[in-house]
Amino acid sequence: MLKSPILLIAAMGFLFFACGKSENTAEISVQSVAVEGGLISGKPDSSGQVKIFKGIPFAAPPLGELRWKAPQAVLPWEGIKACTENPAAPIQNPPMPFFAWSEEFLIPKEPISEDCLYLNIWTAAERTDEKRPVMVWIYGGGFSSGGNTVPLYDGEELAKKGIVVVALNYRVGMLGFLAHPELSAENPDQTSGNYGLLDQIAGLEWVKKNIAAFGGDPNQVTIAGQSAGAFSVNALVVSPKAKGLFHKAIAQSGGMFNRGSGLVSGLQGAEERGKQLTDTLGISLADLRKIPADSLLKFPARFGPVVDGKVLPSVRQAFEEGTFSDVPLLTGWNADDRVSGNPPTTPTEFKVNAKKQYGGRAGEYLELFPAGNEVELEETLKTIRVLGFGFQNYTWARMQTEKGQKDAYLYYFTRVPPGEPNYGAFHSAEFSYALHTLRNWNRPFEEVDYDLEKTMSDYWVNFVKTGNPNGPDLPEWPVFNPENPLVMELGTEVKTRAMPYWSQMKFMESINR
Repeated sequence: MLKSPILLIAAMGFLFFACGKSENTAEISVQSVAVEGGLISGKPDSSGQVKIFKGIPFAAPPLGELRWKAPQAVLPWEGIKACTENPAAPIQNPPMPFFAWSEEFLIPKEPISEDCLYLNIWTAAERTDEKRPVMVWIYGGGFSSGGNTVPLYDGEELAKKGIVVVALNYRVGMLGFLAHPELSAENPDQTSGNYGLLDQIAGLEWVKKNIAAFGGDPNQVTIAGQSAGAFSVNALVVSPKAKGLFHKAIAQSGGMFNRGSGLVSGLQGAEERGKQLTDTLGISLADLRKIPADSLLKFPARFGPVVDGKVLPSVRQAFEEGTFSDVPLLTGWNADDRVSGNPPTTPTEFKVNAKKQYGGRAGEYLELFPAGNEVELEETLKTIRVLGFGFQNYTWARMQTEKGQKDAYLYYFTRVPPGEPNYGAFHSAEFSYALHTLRNWNRPFEEVDYDLEKTMSDYWVNFVKTGNPNGPDLPEWPVFNPENPLVMELGTEVKTRAMPYWSQMKFMESINR
């Protein structure tokens, strides 16, 4: 019996601490995990090491009156919701292999639905108090396609390396990015068009509230993406609505630092195009909300993020003014990072256009981008297409270094995947190495590919854990320095090298300021 009041108080404090700890920590079971909305179940991977949860709702289905509205709170359910199968990908055209992108790069043919706001999680944590770093993957697809069920986005192998992997869905195409004056009028922010970005933000809010139940640390979240996913990461880094929801950023082949990107538009222009659509169809916005989602695909228009000053401010301006989220950055691009051709042109036409566009600097431009004959012109057009991505990621690393306090790391991916089709180190070729998913890609990979996969995935995981990609048994990756711009080449060899296209980069930088 405790006679001393001090001992009694101490004992009560210990019991309180012990009870509190037992309530806040628990073993993670695939049979039942409590999340916002109710209980879910998952399944183990083939090794039993990783717990997989697919199709977890992070927002209400954006159907009916919720079409073209910001994502709403999750609708609760009763019982245990089975989260073991792929959720629906967002409404888009049926997936068809093209260019270098075989079926491994595409969503499955079904399910595809407007009801798509679900995320997938891979975790090897055993207990809820492990505080493992989290990586949230955001897919590419030009904001018109893609989904979190693409085979090469599987998070199993990265989860085995000690992080929690989340892959979320967001609305694409017209359903994700239609702007219209009436939509802006009904929104308290008086803007419209960024529903896909708001979905991503809602997913990050869900992660902050719920990821501890999967052994993840809500204060160690890395947002990562490729192509349109990298554009999205760039948008989230400058969005005031995403502040505090992530702590590191990985952006592969994409950003919004140059002028005139075809994927991004201003609010006024986007609203005008939306109104032109309803006027041409002769229907109201209310009628448009009632049209079956798959029928919207028949309207020939392209949709993407809208610079509205609320969800998405000007990226350059946000960096110049220091209003962006200052987080460590890992970014880069591929040696053959081109996804489309240029309009047919001749050397003469190219030089005439250069004089129109660059005036007194046309001579300087044509020295850097020569077009003296057909062969020279073809090589120049290839360079221009590649720098469409490379300039973004170089500029991002430079501005993060100059305007922020956190470090940036820049890479240049040069490995040409073996087999056919051969498009060089093409756009998207790198992410399967980084995500450790070569096993899901039907190519005749060689030992050098598996070595590169291990190295890159180790770099990525180290960055997610610490904000620095370096670690034991890895070539040293230097912090980016604009005064001596080196990149980490990720290819047959992994080594530091001088910045490719450095003179062209500096010219483009001078005209985009």
